Amino acid sequence: MNRIHYTKPSITDLEVAYATDAARNGWGPDCYNYLHRLERDFAAHLGVAHAIATSSCTGALHMGLAALGIGEGDEVILGDINWIASAAPIVHVGAKPVFVDVLEDSWCIDPDRVEAAITPRTKAIIAVHLYGNLAALDALSAIADRHGLVIIEDAAEALGSVWHGRRAGSIGRFGTFSFHGTKTMTTGEGGMFVTNDAELYEHVLTLSNHGRARSQRRQFWADEVGFKYKMSNIAAAIGCAQIERIEELVARKRWIFDQYRSRLAGLPLRMNPEPQNCSNGYWMPTIVVDAAIRFDRARLLDRFAENNIDGRVFFWPLSMLPAFEERRQENPVSYGLYERAVNLPSYHEISEDDIQRVCDVVRNAL
Repeated sequence: MNRIHYTKPSITDLEVAYATDAARNGWGPDCYNYLHRLERDFAAHLGVAHAIATSSCTGALHMGLAALGIGEGDEVILGDINWIASAAPIVHVGAKPVFVDVLEDSWCIDPDRVEAAITPRTKAIIAVHLYGNLAALDALSAIADRHGLVIIEDAAEALGSVWHGRRAGSIGRFGTFSFHGTKTMTTGEGGMFVTNDAELYEHVLTLSNHGRARSQRRQFWADEVGFKYKMSNIAAAIGCAQIERIEELVARKRWIFDQYRSRLAGLPLRMNPEPQNCSNGYWMPTIVVDAAIRFDRARLLDRFAENNIDGRVFFWPLSMLPAFEERRQENPVSYGLYERAVNLPSYHEISEDDIQRVCDVVRNAL
């Protein structure tokens, strides 16, 4: 019985050719050729003015927060159901993450809970598009406008998702993406900072190069203390091939999700939503079993393992983690989701037979 992985990248001869060229020729004056090409191509795909390739989405978010001047004593609001990478950069800049509950349908941040959590110290709202699902950007933007706050999009999982004609990550003050090996598009490790704000772009560009402004002519002169979150040229070469294939990669994700949705129809569960006038990139097809049904997540994962299928748990509430326990609040939706939810395998080459095998295990468990 073949192993069904929960995710792995799609690498073709194109990625290999570009990476080989970068390894052979991408040195000296050509050491950033693929890096700059990836930034241009990604910005064009997303429809934004500026993009900066980074070593991770976490680094992109860290630099964006720092460039906005968010720091000691400030608060940043985000949903309680998220990966820790969305919260860690808030701590890195010295600010306080404030965890609010999420919506039952999208599993993304609840705008009503956001407004209730705003204090004089609040500076920003991070809208994480969880598993490709789109946060309620219209409601969040209205709240931000009323209170003079900044909307930041963590689109690490939402490449391919579109909100009312605009691509996820292109709508807030800035957006961030992940190109980890599990993502729809990969560079192995890596990420991207994007924005339409020219001033913010210049500041993050300076921070990304140890604080050396690109207008600075003195060699090794740092204008401020910055970071080193630059992507390598070889990684960027792989990314250049992936962005050329992005429509194919996203289309395959959507096909995989449709296969699951049709084969699991009629079971007492919900899957990733796709609101009207939106398109979901479906990075990670997810099932949430109805609360009225007795469901043992650990038992389902055991059954996956017995059938040589990789299982993946839904994210834990961040306020449950040791680093944030003192910030635990009453977030009933978040605490009611994680035990009833599982991510399903969705790698590019997964076959219909493999999808059916996964669905058979889920159906038998329910």
